[in-house]
Amino acid sequence: MLQFLTQFIRHYLLAMQFFTRIPVTGKLAAWVGFSPAMLRASAAHFPGVGWLVGVASAAVLWGLVWALPEVPVASWVAAVLCTVFSVLLTGAFHEDGLADTADGLGGGMNRERALDIMKDSRVGTYGALALVLIVLLKISLLMALLQLAPMLAVVAVFGAHVVSRFLPLWIIRSLPHVGDTLQSKSKPLADQIGNGSLLAAAVWAALAFGLLYALAPGVPWWAAALGAVLALGYMWRLLQRRLGGFTGDGLGATQQVCEVAFYLGLLLAWPMAAVS
Repeated sequence: MLQFLTQFIRHYLLAMQFFTRIPVTGKLAAWVGFSPAMLRASAAHFPGVGWLVGVASAAVLWGLVWALPEVPVASWVAAVLCTVFSVLLTGAFHEDGLADTADGLGGGMNRERALDIMKDSRVGTYGALALVLIVLLKISLLMALLQLAPMLAVVAVFGAHVVSRFLPLWIIRSLPHVGDTLQSKSKPLADQIGNGSLLAAAVWAALAFGLLYALAPGVPWWAAALGAVLALGYMWRLLQRRLGGFTGDGLGATQQVCEVAFYLGLLLAWPMAAVS
């Protein structure tokens, strides 16, 4: 049992180190260790990292809702600052993947050219446009949820970060890794995620959903999940059709699209909750 708990903590800290800017240094980093096999196993905790980012971002949003004066523009300020915080916490890791994916798929007429463009660190027109649109969508949707019910938006932020980090694992599970695996940051994920890791990730997601319904019963969280799942289906089809598989950038793009779709699904279904 102790060995299992130790391994659990090490894999979680490795996932946190990989996907956030929270420092894991010194003796702690030496204890955690690193190997491609460990990073592959840490995929089970991607939604667990979503717990961390989601709880922290939700706390920031709640604090802003409580501290800001009750004026119409306050919702915009809270939504913007919450988004800024989440980007700083994650180092824009997923946003970078979205930009590279948009540049590659937008500028590449074939698979090889798209993959070459995605390896370029410079941001092109398609990438810049994708970043602007995704940030605008996040802020606008959060602002709309805040105007409906502030605590609804706070809880939704938590749920969106967890669910959007769980769903890309199905792409790892069902599509091959493509691109230059020798230089790719996602090389350790080139092998399909195992059943045990996928089950552990599903437990993280299921616990999050249980908390959503406990904190806000009667809210159509199923619609938020459905929106995210539909976004996953779109991204799966896009990556399969254009690239024949996934890259690390494609996983980051999928997280961003699923996060926005979570908010959108919840917002679209809200009239049904209001009627009931």
